[in-house]
Amino acid sequence: MSRDDPDRLYLEAQAEHGEAMRRLVRGYEADADLQRDLLQEMHIELWRSLKGFDRRCSLRTWVYRVAHNVGADHITKRRNVRERLVELEALSFDPAAPSVEARERRREDLADLQKLIHRLAPLDRQIILLYLEGATALEIADVTGLTPGNTATKIHRIKKILQRNFSGDAHEQQERPTGSLER
Repeated sequence: MSRDDPDRLYLEAQAEHGEAMRRLVRGYEADADLQRDLLQEMHIELWRSLKGFDRRCSLRTWVYRVAHNVGADHITKRRNVRERLVELEALSFDPAAPSVEARERRREDLADLQKLIHRLAPLDRQIILLYLEGATALEIADVTGLTPGNTATKIHRIKKILQRNFSGDAHEQQERPTGSLER
């Protein structure tokens, strides 16, 4: 096999970034059955796309770009379906928390945060999901087509929006109307 064999690249991408793809899918789709379908679509498109991978960017950036495009298409197709709560395994409670109450409170807070992320505009949601995956502003810019400076500004603004709207009070969050977050 050559160094850039698409099958080898796919296996490498899946091994290194498969978990991140699963987390991104949960950020795009709340329904577990649709998550599986979307993840499968991402993997199929990733495998297809690797024939054209020319190493002008990192494999990580390529994977995120493919995942972003498939996820954005999915959102566009399902735009008129109401957003649902997503339970992120990646944001699950801390097993080292000192008490059951503390672990439950952390899980509730993370579920509230995920609700807020789901209410963001699709591009903002993608930016913050990539940021939470540890992608740099430069990598996010490469995936989304924005400039690195614009990306960094958007990250800062999205974090402020999330902080302003996050109260840790699940009841207050549920009473807020769906739609765009307060800016």
